[in-house]
This record gives sequence, structure tokens and C-alpha cells, in this order.
Amino acid sequence: MPELLLITASSAEIRSARRSRFLNFQQVTMPYLAARVPADWKVAHVDEGAEEIDWTVNPDVVGITFHTPSAYHAYNLASRFRSRGACIVMGGPHVTLLPEEASRHADVIFVGEAEGVWEEFLHGFATGAYRRVYRQPSPSSLTGPMARRALFHRRDFTNGVLFATRGCPHRCDFCAIPLMYRDGLRKRPIAEVAAEYSSFPGKRIIFWDENIAADKQFAKELFHVIAPYRKWWSSQATIQVASDDELLAAAADSGCKQLFLGLESVSQSSMHEVHKGFNRVEDYAHAISRIHAHGIAVQAGIVFGFDHDKPEVFKDTVNLLEEAGVQNATFNILTPYPGTPLFKQLDAQGRILTRDWRKYNGRIDVVFEPRHMSREDLLAGFRYANQRFYSLASIMKRLRASPVQLWWTLPLNFAYMASWAEANRRSSLAAVSV
Repeated sequence: MPELLLITASSAEIRSARRSRFLNFQQVTMPYLAARVPADWKVAHVDEGAEEIDWTVNPDVVGITFHTPSAYHAYNLASRFRSRGACIVMGGPHVTLLPEEASRHADVIFVGEAEGVWEEFLHGFATGAYRRVYRQPSPSSLTGPMARRALFHRRDFTNGVLFATRGCPHRCDFCAIPLMYRDGLRKRPIAEVAAEYSSFPGKRIIFWDENIAADKQFAKELFHVIAPYRKWWSSQATIQVASDDELLAAAADSGCKQLFLGLESVSQSSMHEVHKGFNRVEDYAHAISRIHAHGIAVQAGIVFGFDHDKPEVFKDTVNLLEEAGVQNATFNILTPYPGTPLFKQLDAQGRILTRDWRKYNGRIDVVFEPRHMSREDLLAGFRYANQRFYSLASIMKRLRASPVQLWWTLPLNFAYMASWAEANRRSSLAAVSV
């Protein structure tokens, strides 16, 4: 019986950087791929966000998926297993962005999506004839088995994680999604999504979609189908979701408790520059209010460092979020991932400072030269925004302005406040030790 070890790789540095986020949801790539493995294979999964690798095992095949900041760590894992005779297979975001680099560390790479060609590789390995590079010749079918839940290992306060759609119809310059999923938005059969959704034993579900409301008609149909299961769910969408009250009502009726919205910036010029002009900053407060009116909390995704950002952007951003009563926010430092239009632009301008992928973490390093502030100012502003937003004064101001879902958003804010304080403490201790 061939043995397959699947690894969701995460370096020690990126695990440390993400601790301040408190919630780090279960990654689903490997559990879904495991469901497509033939029954005569033995399959194990190690999620380094939750556990360590057991180096006493000797699998025949090791599959590794990873994001850019964990690339060197993944390459080290590959080297260790390769020296013991394992066939190394790599895929995921960084491999798709830089396939030539990844191919130097693997026997097989998957560029883009794996459904269909993954099964082809497994058959080829079993028969002794497989290729070095696998790419989808055409859009893959998302019809398939449920993820193997026994391979979910994170304790992330959820009862289930799944996806209903993949990709996004937009092509924002800083985003790697259009490069990973080149066929735009695709949808799973609603009956399959509903069956998986209903199979989770608890109530708290995460849809791991890039933009669950991109196809509004599909979303409405999905929400109507899952509503009878009386679960609670959260997902990602764009600000455009607020323009459709029927959609918001269907989402709320089906159990939607929070939507993550990529607001990105309070600078309209920045949004136009990176081709996300449908984010109309002047409409943010009204859009958030419309979402709140349906009892849905908002988590804002904010990025600092766009070319139109000036030192006052940090204060202006938190001011807007407080006035709008945003329940939670995730702040990031602009990170130009390799292969994106943003990376190419900054590289052509001589503003990329390093190709040390470990620094492409979006939280503790600046990897490009900002236009209107220093790198130090960008880092300091990022820290200011986190500290102020998750201060007691800001928590009280925001949640008084909009007490939507207060019963869980209040304790979650306190948890984020504690996580950020602990991250600062560790950072200060590390600086002193140096």
C-alpha cells in the first residue's frame, strides 16, 4: 500500500507573525485533495499551523502546499524527505507564482488547480510513469467528494470549513488570486455544497471563498438551500454585496453572522490605481450600515502602503472604521507577491527591496520602498492602527456605534486585544535580546 503524507507547510516565522490574529482558520486544500486519493493508499496530513511533523515516518510520496513566506521552509522539508527517498510533490500559491523556482526542489509540481490532474499523477506514480509538471488543460470540474474531515487538525472555534465558489471575477493588481485561478469565478454544484454544509455536526461554519457573493443569483440560491440547517456562517465578499438588500436578507436568514470585506484603503486614488475602483470610499459607511441593518457583522480587510498613502492614512482609516462601527479588522502591510502586476510594477521602478520570501509576511516586514513615507513609518503606522483599533476605547466606541452580534464580537475583540498585546511583548523581548 503506497503511503502519502500531505503537509500544509507553515514556517516558524509566519506562525509567529500570525499569532496576533487570534483566529487562524483551518486550511482546506489538503483535506479536499485527500478525498480524491484512491482507497488503496494510506494518507496522513500534517498541518504545521497546528502540529509538528513526525520524522519517524517514511512515506512514498510527500505533497507540500505553501504560501510565499513559507517557501524556504517548504524547500527544507522537501530536501529532508527527498534525501530519504520520498517523491516530493509541490503545489499551491507560491508554486503557481514561481513554478521554475519550485521545480528545483521537487520531483513533481502542480501549477494552478489540482483537481483531475492530481488523480492522474497518483495513477502515474502507482504505475511508474508520471510527469514533472501538471497543469490543467482546461477549467477543472469542482464536482467531487467532500473534504476528509478527519484530516482537519486546527482548533479554530469552528465546526466546519468548506468552499462554495473558487476565484474572483476581479483582477486587482496586488492580488494573487487571478494568477492562481485563471479561469475566473467558478461554482460547485449547490446540492454538493449543501450536503457538505449539513454534514458538519456543529453550528459554526466558515465558507473559505474569495468572494462568496460574486455571482449574486448563485449566492441567493445557495443561501435559500442552506437556511433550513440553522447553522451560523461567515465568509468573504466585496463591498458590492451591500448594494443588494435581497441578497443580504437571504444571507442573514441562512445564518450569516459576519462578512469579511476587502475595503483595502480609505484612499479612492489608491483603489483606482490598483484596479479596485468599485470600492467607493465615499460609500463605505453607508454600505457597512446596510449590512449591519441585516444583523451581519463586518470584518474589514485593510492594507497600508499603497502609493497614495501618506502618514495620515493610519489615523484616517481607524477614524472611519470607528465611526462606521466596524466589529473587527485585519490590517496588513502591502506585500507585492511575485508574479502579480504590483510586483512587476515596483520591480520595474527599482522599488523591490528584497526577494527573501520569508519577509513577504505582510505583518512584520516591508519589502518595497513606499512612495510617501519611509519603511519605518509604514511599520509604525501599521502597529499604531492595530494598537488603537484593538484598544479598550476603540472597542467600546465601535461596538456602541453598532452592537450587531455583540454577544460574540465583544469577547472576540478582547481576545484580539490580548493577542496583539502579547505579540508586542514578544517583539519587545526579541528586540532586547538582540
